Amino acid sequence: MPTYNKLVRDKIPAVIERTGKAYTTRILDNEEYIEALRVKSQEELNEYLEAATNESALEELADLLEIIHALANYHGADIQDVERIRQEKADKRGGFMEKVFLIDVED
Repeated sequence: MPTYNKLVRDKIPAVIERTGKAYTTRILDNEEYIEALRVKSQEELNEYLEAATNESALEELADLLEIIHALANYHGADIQDVERIRQEKADKRGGFMEKVFLIDVED
């Protein structure tokens, strides 16, 4: 039996159950949960970085976005709050769409 020891999406146990396989889960406490979300975000970011096609890249971005939703909720906010903050920062400092790459700044 493979051992995973990782955070999975909420409906994964039901998916496994439909295959007739036995599984073991537990509910994490808040400290374990935030750590597992951080680990999962790194895992999904690595999968995005390794994506070979636009389709797989978008799949991994969707996974990252799901994690961002969960992280926002953990921190007492929702995705609209995150989007508002993102927009404020974009209004003040810009985004990343113009592909500006800073080389150096003179002292």
